[in-house]
Amino acid sequence: MPMTLCRNQGVSYYRFTPWLPYDRIEHGFFTRTGGVSLAPFDSLNVSRGVGDDPRNVTENRGIVLRCMRGAKLVLIDQVHGIRAVVYSNRHPFQPPPAGGFGDTADAMVTDIPGILLTLQVADCQPVFLVDPVRNAVGAVHSGWRGSTANIVGRTVQVMADAFGCRPEDILAGIGPSLGPCCAEFVNYRSEIPETFWKYRVGDHFDFWAATRDQLCTAGLAPGNILLSGLCTRCGVDSFFSYRAQKTTGRLAAVIGLKKPSQ
Repeated sequence: MPMTLCRNQGVSYYRFTPWLPYDRIEHGFFTRTGGVSLAPFDSLNVSRGVGDDPRNVTENRGIVLRCMRGAKLVLIDQVHGIRAVVYSNRHPFQPPPAGGFGDTADAMVTDIPGILLTLQVADCQPVFLVDPVRNAVGAVHSGWRGSTANIVGRTVQVMADAFGCRPEDILAGIGPSLGPCCAEFVNYRSEIPETFWKYRVGDHFDFWAATRDQLCTAGLAPGNILLSGLCTRCGVDSFFSYRAQKTTGRLAAVIGLKKPSQ
């Protein structure tokens, strides 16, 4: 598994080991431990939309921010769509208010150091994109609807359009999410497009493989794509999983560019 488990004052998060030498990149896939929320949101829930006490969510987001040593968490209103927003000084940039949402979207890209693109997930794939040549990063929230609409491929194109990124330079990492062991879709004939049935084994689907194929089709080199291999439902003691618990919290998946002084 190409991941390193980090611990910081009771908080646990995973990083892609091959990315650790990139001193301009900060990233982490947080577990559910080390926060202040009570069950069923115990304990590091970062979503205000699941029924948790907003004061606990604010404190949990502060914990994540301190672990990542960034200036600001940037969150979006995730709706299982395909829109990717650009945060850049080259474009009119209005960061979201503290603790609030900036845009309705499911992907973000940026070339601004210090801000941390933050996804909220509980089984959906958090996909990170890194261009170490153009110094740009992206974060993609890819549930099964986003996967079937190829949101990762669209986000690669947005990075190319916004920052001049070349797909062959981009690194990608697929974080902890619902694995093929647990991604059961008993109504797949009406939910999943037939073009995705090649990823089916019985009533289960391998969306990790689908995302990898979409990234390759977008121009990424296969050797530049990392897979955590961690299933959130299998690891429900460490991760929030909607499939396993329904009423539960949301994990923070965070990536950003470090400021030169960091």
